Amino acid sequence: MINKQWKASSVLMVVCIFFIALNMRPAVTAIGPLYNVLLESLHISNTKMSFLTSIPVFCMGLFAPIAVPLQKKMGTKTAITLLILLLALANGLRFLKESYGLLVVTSFLAGFAIALIGPMLNAYIKKKFPTRFTTVVGIYSFGIGTGATLSAALTVTFYRHFDGSWTIALGSWSILALSALIMWYLLVQKEEQKLSGKDENSEHLIRNPWKSFRAWTILIYFGLQTSLFFSVMSWLVPILQDKGYSLGEASSILTFMSFIQMIGNIVVPILMEKWTSRLTWLFALGILGILGFALLWVGSGKLLLMAVFIIGITLSGLFPIGLLLPLDEAETNEEANSWSSMVLSGGFIISAIIPIVIGYCYDITGNHTVTFAIFMIIMIAIMATTYRLKKSSL
Repeated sequence: MINKQWKASSVLMVVCIFFIALNMRPAVTAIGPLYNVLLESLHISNTKMSFLTSIPVFCMGLFAPIAVPLQKKMGTKTAITLLILLLALANGLRFLKESYGLLVVTSFLAGFAIALIGPMLNAYIKKKFPTRFTTVVGIYSFGIGTGATLSAALTVTFYRHFDGSWTIALGSWSILALSALIMWYLLVQKEEQKLSGKDENSEHLIRNPWKSFRAWTILIYFGLQTSLFFSVMSWLVPILQDKGYSLGEASSILTFMSFIQMIGNIVVPILMEKWTSRLTWLFALGILGILGFALLWVGSGKLLLMAVFIIGITLSGLFPIGLLLPLDEAETNEEANSWSSMVLSGGFIISAIIPIVIGYCYDITGNHTVTFAIFMIIMIAIMATTYRLKKSSL
């Protein structure tokens, strides 16, 4: 009976984690489908538009290290409750008015909340699901992918439904955050509130990831794959519009890519439990990514759809591996939090730079040749990190 109750509570917690994960991207990725709409409405440059994506991503990196002390001070339940509330507020404030300054402020608030939720949930998963964390991380990444897919699919729909109001289209995502807030608050048990309490391995010496060459390699990998994700989500629609597609058509293609990525986010981690070599997965995904971006560069019609399909598969595999690598290294719950915080911190700071670089280059050149070159360079660099990681057991 106790075992059945535990299983029921565990399933509910996985559902709760999934709902929280749904909210980890829309505050950022909802901007992409409305890129040109916002550009014209706010009368700003491509470089300034890129900041709306880069600011929250930079915050994810800047504030991730304080997740550990905040979690110890407040407990997991209280900390994540307040952070989800902040995320809902950040999205909700976008209802107020058409203002670039307000978008910057809300992007900062959303990035701050997401920065802290990520490491806390990773450590929570490592503790509550020690033998199945690969699968649960897969469900978590599936939730993130689903959130990105929903934002790609529905933001333009909201925009059209509410008579061209992009403030309502962006602000509507606060409802999703409030739903996750209610579920988290009701389901998390009091005894789980202090996640970083006495650990069964508390006497184990905590390794400092900042002094580990392997941790730095994982950090660089995470930064590269995340920069690829945010850049593609931000720039795919304007790239397709430059190729002659309408806003609706480009948004549909972005939704298609996000859907492929969403499915891959859950399928890849499950397959990785059977075929466990991270090296093999990274190498295969690297080859696929290079092929996909090459086809996107030169392709049109069915060839372009094939390119988007391949890119979706690539992104779907790279992200969960990035979440799993620091957890693979961790020997205790505190190490899981520490390694995840470092990897997410440095990785997101790296990934905040690339969208700005793309926006600046587009302002100068007026075309996306440099954009595609950057995508290809990132894929090659990801394969280079794979080579560096192969010396340890993957």
